[in-house]
Amino acid sequence: MMLLEAAKVENNDVQYTILEAQEDCPARPLADGFILGSLTDENALNALANVSDVLTWEIEHIGVDTLIELESQGKTIIPKPGVLKIIQDKGIQKEYFVSHGIPTAPFVLKNQNDAWDLDRFTGEKVVLKSRTGGYDGKGVAIVSKKDLLEGKTPFQGNVLIEQFAENVKELALIVAVDTQGNLGTYPAIDMYFNPQSNLVEFLYSPSKVETNLLQQAQAIAEKVVASFQSPGLFAVEMFITESNEVWVNEIAPRPHNSGHHSIEGFETSQFAQLNRILLGLELGSMALKCPSAMINIVGPEDFSGTYQLAENVYWETQKDVFVHMYGKSETRPNRKLGHVTVTAEDLEKLLLRAQEVQTKLRIIPS
Repeated sequence: MMLLEAAKVENNDVQYTILEAQEDCPARPLADGFILGSLTDENALNALANVSDVLTWEIEHIGVDTLIELESQGKTIIPKPGVLKIIQDKGIQKEYFVSHGIPTAPFVLKNQNDAWDLDRFTGEKVVLKSRTGGYDGKGVAIVSKKDLLEGKTPFQGNVLIEQFAENVKELALIVAVDTQGNLGTYPAIDMYFNPQSNLVEFLYSPSKVETNLLQQAQAIAEKVVASFQSPGLFAVEMFITESNEVWVNEIAPRPHNSGHHSIEGFETSQFAQLNRILLGLELGSMALKCPSAMINIVGPEDFSGTYQLAENVYWETQKDVFVHMYGKSETRPNRKLGHVTVTAEDLEKLLLRAQEVQTKLRIIPS
């Protein structure tokens, strides 16, 4: 939806067709064409390819082998499907980091029938991840080694086990690569996650992390993205440990929640940037226009069904707060329903204002 919103501002002569499994998906009212179908269905993906000059995606859970076949037939796909093949499996992704000299949390891969191999991990807890299928905080859990050894596991099948690091700083860097191979990086973003849902609650830019660590993080992010040898937009999620080690956590090869504030906060939003890349244009300016923060609007724990944002009149009068609702028909606990961007003239004022805004955001039954 936000990609098409950006496109309609700048590219009125470009047509967009979307493939989605839900007829009432948020992007449909903005699309020029719509194909109803599963993102893993070969026929549906071929139908989309037949009416498109360029293909891209906004979620990783799609039929990558079909995309690889389409690319071999000459279809332009951005990013390249080979990147998605790496990213879709968290185990393959971690092994890729290691083979390319990218620092990441110590890990082991466990197949379904393997014994728990926990000896290399310090502390009482580890991070457990489903290798495939995780999204929006699902498929990730912090668990005790004792529970795992006793057979108490939240996930079945093949999993990734990672070292749990206490009190890490979480950082995102969004790296853009145009079709000529030119690379640029947005200012770093500090992120804060809900400990229960594992969803981003709040983020802001510019980062408060020390300059030397930011320089290290940017160099690492650009190194791993350059290794893909693919145009596209890449969100590199990173940890900075208590001992100031910089680790890559995961990469999203698409517009990402960590960059939604770029619509108001940066000269070129991540969505406008991806459109430029898809159209073969040079990269737009990634300069920060003003300090900006984003707060996710998520479904409350106590109800599901139709909903509305409380105090709509109030939000319409706030000059420094920009509400983006995604048009989803129903709320569920922890479902992402929208976000707000908050802007300010300096970082101190931004953080105070964002805290105030966060306390006022409420989803209520409609």
